[in-house]
Order: sequence, then structure tokens, then C-alpha cells
Amino acid sequence: MSATKPTVGWIGLGKIGTPMAQQVQAAGYPLVVYNRTAGKLKPLVEAGAKAAGGMTELAAQSDVVISMISDDPALREVGAAVKAGIKKGALYIDMSTVSPAASAEVAGWINGAGASYLRAPVSGSTMLASKGALTIFVSGPKPVFEAHRPIFEAMGKAIHHVGPAEEARHLKLAINLMIGVTAATIGEALAFGEGGGMEWRQMIDIINASVVASPLTGYKAEMLKNRDFAPAFTAAQMVKDFDLALETARAANVPMPVTAMVRQFMGALVAMGRGEKDFFSYVTLMEDLAGLSARAKPKD
Repeated sequence: MSATKPTVGWIGLGKIGTPMAQQVQAAGYPLVVYNRTAGKLKPLVEAGAKAAGGMTELAAQSDVVISMISDDPALREVGAAVKAGIKKGALYIDMSTVSPAASAEVAGWINGAGASYLRAPVSGSTMLASKGALTIFVSGPKPVFEAHRPIFEAMGKAIHHVGPAEEARHLKLAINLMIGVTAATIGEALAFGEGGGMEWRQMIDIINASVVASPLTGYKAEMLKNRDFAPAFTAAQMVKDFDLALETARAANVPMPVTAMVRQFMGALVAMGRGEKDFFSYVTLMEDLAGLSARAKPKD
């Protein structure tokens, strides 16, 4: 540990993990990094981070381990490696979007090794990550969270402690399924208006200035108007999160019929080869089903 700040070990340098780690580094935390694709370590190492040879080695060198990874299998793999090296009294924070069940399993491993565990999924874009302005939902022991709040403040603008166990996992999935269902509703509404002869851009502008406007519709308005579905969050990623939510709900006997239906249509996008487009490309599926795709419109 440095004289003033704990050493942070970072695992997972994807599109959002990299700017998050850079914010922690910029806040003055000594950083140890690991990523399967070694080339992604370069910007952080050039800025002073130390590259670890593996995840267990990283955990042994860190006071706080943070991971930002893809899914449940990745969390179990990382959790097992961290458990093997983590120091007693250290902390493991996972900031991924994963299931409460997998998270609880890893919590048992980490606590059994004499360390603490916080769940801290995030909401926000890579642009917000690069500004340290993410929204972060944290659950786990509150005293541990409070003791490490400055680390979260390096990455997030709005930080919420929401409970002692897996509450943050449920909240993140709840928000994501609401975002996905909203995209489906907007897709249907736009196809409906288009079929009725509405001018595309005007329709989106008016909707975005109406009572149904929201930060989400504002954020996606230009994407929709330009029909540029370069992904901020892909349809395939949304399918993954819907599946996590539906499986969690099934285990708790919580019915989610609307979510289940929208998931099937999102799955159709993936099956049609559109899984790597932004999930708001859902509107193109509605146009196809309505027979609107052959009409003249801005280039998709």
C-alpha cells in the first residue's frame, strides 16, 4: 500500500473498463493491471501502471481488486483467480453486469478467503466513463463501501449504496430491462408514425419534446434521426441482460411477461445479423414486420 492510497488491481480493459481504470489512475491510485489482450494494457502502463502476469498475481499485489468483465462465466473465472491470491483484509469490487446468483457465489469465495466483496455495476456511456461521471450502484457491507468511497468518486458522479448483498445486481438489471422495453416501445411508435406518413425527423423531434421525452430519448434522438445505429450498447448485449433478468425473476417466481416478449424480438435482431448494432435498431425490425423497409428513407 502506498503512503496515502491503496494499490488498486484492475481486471478487464474493454470499451468502458479502460476509461474507468484511467480515472482511478488519474486520481493518484497506484495501479496494477491485467487483461487477456495484452495490447490493451499499453496506455495504462505508459502512464505508470504495473502489468501483472495473471489475475492471481494481480490480487496478491493489490489492496483493492476491481473487475469490469463480460458475463457470469467470466465473473466465476475471475473470482476464482482473485480468491487464490487476495490478501486477508483486502477488497474485491466487481463492477460488471452479471446475475445475482453468480455474484452471490463469488461473494462466498471472497469472504471465505478473509476479504470483503462489493457489487458495483454502473450505468452510463464510455463518454461518461472518460469524464468520471458514471452512475454507480453499490451493495455490500456499508462500512467497507464508505471506507473506499473515494475510489468510486474517481469513476462516478452519482454513487448509491443500495443494500448489504445483491441489491445492486437487481437494480442494474431492472434499469436495463426498462431501457430495453423503452427501445421496443419507441420502435413500434416510430414504425406506426412512419406508416401513417409522418416525416421521420420531425416525428422524432416532436416526440422528444413531448410528455414522453426522457434523458434516454434525448440521448438516442440523433441516432434515430440519422439512422446511424453504431453501437453504444448492442442488441446482443441487451439480450444477455434480458436473459439474466428473466432467469433471476424465474427463480423468484416474479412474472415479467412484457420483458419476455421484448427479449424474443431482440433475439430476432441478433438472429438476423443485427446483434452488433445498437439496441435502438429495434425500430428496423418493426419496419420490416410492417412492410416499411422498401419505402424510401434515409440510408440505414
